[in-house]
Formats: sequence, structure tokens, C-alpha cells
Amino acid sequence: MKKIIEELEKLANKALKHGDVPVGALLVKSGKIIAKGYNKVEKTKDLTAHAEVVAIKRAIKQLKTTNLSTCELYVSLEPCLMCKEVIARAKIPKVYYFVDKEFKKGFLPKYNKIIDSEKESEMSELLKLFFVKIREVKR
Repeated sequence: MKKIIEELEKLANKALKHGDVPVGALLVKSGKIIAKGYNKVEKTKDLTAHAEVVAIKRAIKQLKTTNLSTCELYVSLEPCLMCKEVIARAKIPKVYYFVDKEFKKGFLPKYNKIIDSEKESEMSELLKLFFVKIREVKR
């Protein structure tokens, strides 16, 4: 789990460097990381380039199938509705995340929040700082 957490933090920081919401995602199969993604919406000007979607596309390409039922998804922030739909269509059976979305809880019954208050606080703070900076720029 430590390796997954460290990798999610690296990916979230990559997104932040490009001015994107600091979210990272990993797909794991049989205990091995097979695909990574981070938010690239601003970098690519593609509204669908969320961390989860990027990682899922990479896993599909690598495994040569859209059926990812043998994989688990780890993400730093609870997935949005668009990503949840992509996750469901990819048949990913388990999703683990650190930070809750404040506006929407749940959606698919097998979403599991990872209980690690220290990491949740760190990732939550990273997200808050990002949105504070955006608000300052827009003023």
C-alpha cells in the first residue's frame, strides 16, 4: 500500500505542475501497477482527460481489452460522475480513494475509502491549495 500511496502523490503533483486539479490514479492487477494517470485537462485542453480515464485508457491499450474486471483502481480523490461511468463500463470491480468529494457521496456500492487520516489530510490540503490559487487568479 505504501508504494501505491507514494505513486498517487507523485502523480497528483505532476497534475498540479500543469495547472490541473491534483489527482492521480493507478490501475493494479495481481498486486502490480499496470497503468498510471493524472489529471491533464488543462494541459491537453481535453475535458475527459481526468486521471482515472487516462489510467483506464492506458490499461485498455496494454491489456488489449476493455474488460478490466481483474483490476483495481486507486485514486487520490473520489471519482466524479463521468469517471464513475467509465469505471463501470470498464467493469472495474473495486475502487479505492483517499479524499471524499464534498458534493456527492457513493454511487457504486464497491467504492472503498482508504482510511489513512494523515494521507487524507495531505491530499485534501493539496486540493484546497489548488482551488485557492485558482480563485486568486480569477479575481
